[in-house]
Amino acid sequence: MSNKKVVRVYDRPAGGWGALKSVAQQIIEQGIPKKGALTLLSANQPDGFDCPGCAWPDADHTSTFEFCENGAKAVAAESTARRAVPELISSLTVQELSAKSDHWLEAQGRLTHPMRYDRVTDRYQVIDWDQAFELIAARLNALPSPNDAIFYTSGRTSNEAAFLYQLFVREFGTNNFPDCSNMCHEPSGFAMREAIGVGKGTVLLSDFQLADAILIFGQNPGTNHPRMLGELRAASKRGAAIVSFNPLRERGLEKFQNPQNALDMLADQSTNISSDYFQLKIGGDLASVKGMIKCVLEADVQAQAAGKPRIIDVEFIAQHTANFEQFAADVMAEQWDVIVRESGLERAQIQRAADTYMQAGKVIACWGMGITQHKHSVATIQMIVNLLLLRGNIGRLGAGPCPVRGHSNVQGDRTMGIVEKPRAAFLDRLGQVFDFTPPREPGHDTVGAIEAMLNENGKVFFGMGGNFATATPDTEVTHRALRNCALTVHVTTKLNRSHLICGQEALILPCLGRTEIDMQETGPQAVTVEDSMSMVHLSSGINPPAAPGLLSETMIVTRLAQATLKQRSKTPWAWLAADYSRIRDKIAAVFDDFADFNTRVSVPGGFHLRNTAAERVWVTASGKANFNAHAVPVDLPIHQARKNQQSPVFNLATMRSHDQYNTTIYGMNDRYRGVFGERRVLFINKEDIQELGMQAGDWVDLESLCDDKTRRQAKRFMLVEYNIPRACLAAYFPETNGLVPLSSFADHARTPTSKSIPVMITAHNTHTNSAQAALANE
Repeated sequence: MSNKKVVRVYDRPAGGWGALKSVAQQIIEQGIPKKGALTLLSANQPDGFDCPGCAWPDADHTSTFEFCENGAKAVAAESTARRAVPELISSLTVQELSAKSDHWLEAQGRLTHPMRYDRVTDRYQVIDWDQAFELIAARLNALPSPNDAIFYTSGRTSNEAAFLYQLFVREFGTNNFPDCSNMCHEPSGFAMREAIGVGKGTVLLSDFQLADAILIFGQNPGTNHPRMLGELRAASKRGAAIVSFNPLRERGLEKFQNPQNALDMLADQSTNISSDYFQLKIGGDLASVKGMIKCVLEADVQAQAAGKPRIIDVEFIAQHTANFEQFAADVMAEQWDVIVRESGLERAQIQRAADTYMQAGKVIACWGMGITQHKHSVATIQMIVNLLLLRGNIGRLGAGPCPVRGHSNVQGDRTMGIVEKPRAAFLDRLGQVFDFTPPREPGHDTVGAIEAMLNENGKVFFGMGGNFATATPDTEVTHRALRNCALTVHVTTKLNRSHLICGQEALILPCLGRTEIDMQETGPQAVTVEDSMSMVHLSSGINPPAAPGLLSETMIVTRLAQATLKQRSKTPWAWLAADYSRIRDKIAAVFDDFADFNTRVSVPGGFHLRNTAAERVWVTASGKANFNAHAVPVDLPIHQARKNQQSPVFNLATMRSHDQYNTTIYGMNDRYRGVFGERRVLFINKEDIQELGMQAGDWVDLESLCDDKTRRQAKRFMLVEYNIPRACLAAYFPETNGLVPLSSFADHARTPTSKSIPVMITAHNTHTNSAQAALANE
């Protein structure tokens, strides 16, 4: 694949031949043409493995091809023929490795041996597994307090590994569980628990076949959840309204050609996805939804006056909700000029969206991280829930809230107890089942963990998967915090940036991948995962391990617990790890919703966890679903920054490229946005480029604005003209994560505000004509 830097308009649908070509290229580039193809046939199958990519659920009746383009990239990357052997890792100093790109680090392939950092030589060297666990245990047990240890968790960890992990850490004595949820959908859980008593979505995949309208907020399924496009395509074909709210025009929300549909491919035909596409400004979702609600309430008043049927569901509101009168008064008092200004939409557009909602009998509302990574994200999500409550669109078929989670088991990890503020009832049951006294003091979330490591040296950081140093905000601060640790440990399949941000001591522990056979004492093991819609199902690897000595995540936790806790623990760690069904029995003993776990999960497709809100049982303080009033915010960081600056201030949202999943960079292209061979790009409105006195292809620097008086810059980004509202920008992460202050996070949920960063643009000090030439040639 060429690395030529090119920007051009992409006018093809999402999916299609481009997706098939990309899948083929990925398995060829990884050196696994036959193995890769066979492995993909087992992805998301009842007797196969769960895709290590996103958390989109599987259909009840699977087809032969149950994978998408980005899922294929994840599978190919894990199944690669490439090996990052000790000789390769040790041949370069950490300083030399740090100069390599994230893409290069990923491309070296699977790690094969545990490695220990030697500070004297600045190199990683092989260490025996027993020595590695003894070292970690010694450092943990030497800490003045268990709370001086930080235990991070990524979203790829299985239910079994996550359950044992939280058990070990709580037996050790702390609730320090920062996890990737703290950086993505934490606001969804917080907002919905207050509103409807459950922190998860209430819909199933089958509801998409029944919905009259689907509202999509702050989400780009074409890149982040491509299999979702199949459901949207089917909904569009049967006449359901699909209304998208997104600042950028995203190809996956416009047109889709299903690569698994022969007619689509042979006839080169595609399906229009969005019936309406509203390009609100960054952060304008709350104002837009509140405006829709205002339209609904105004129409209801008019219907009453005319003696016509009510627009709102009066019976549902009276029987199932609280605070409606106060909420309605707040909405009616909100001024239209504020709603229009802060949403970035015209009043007529908001009215059109509201009309679609009112005409639909059953409505699903979906959202992604374009909603959750704002200061006012909790309020925005509660406003979306308010909209659904108005017409009884929660707790019935074809309707409900649908937060679309990211990594494949991020929701399951939280269900298993990976949470820094555990509920007392959970701790009580855990202590009873395992005969110990769990700690009660709340632990650190991600932001709190970085602050703790930054302010107090000598801590131990243990990362169960992920790429903490790259996924987190305020990059320089986070790196300084990690280097302040006495020991950093990372469980991983491949080399990444976090492994090069070392504490005084550092370890890399390589583990099995999702696609690989997990052989334990009683035979090959299956693990379980929970998807974005609370379906729990089995996952069984089919490939031999990438190296003979690799351990499963479950066994790594087990060995660590045995080395650290020794006789202090009454838990039969080795016995549990020998047969994962025993772990599932213990999970069932702790969580009532997992009763008869092994039997229920053995059914193809698994089982659905109970969702009380879907049953219209409201586990809230009021005993009902709560309407929550929120004013349209007019004093966000972007407003404050613009008050204090004479130069233009833009609102920047970070996002993934198409050749990327979370922090993993598969390639240098972003096909749907028409960018090839370059990641340091800045998407900007044509008129903003002109107002700056610049041209597309110019190189610029970014500086974020924050009241903490710290200067944060990201240098040398190429301007790319794009269909995005004025004064709004978009760029890839992790390249722009350093612009997000650690102190800037969502109210109540403390998720970094990576989708709303006030920035200024200045010309880069060297001008490159070649980029302009590439643009002109296209």
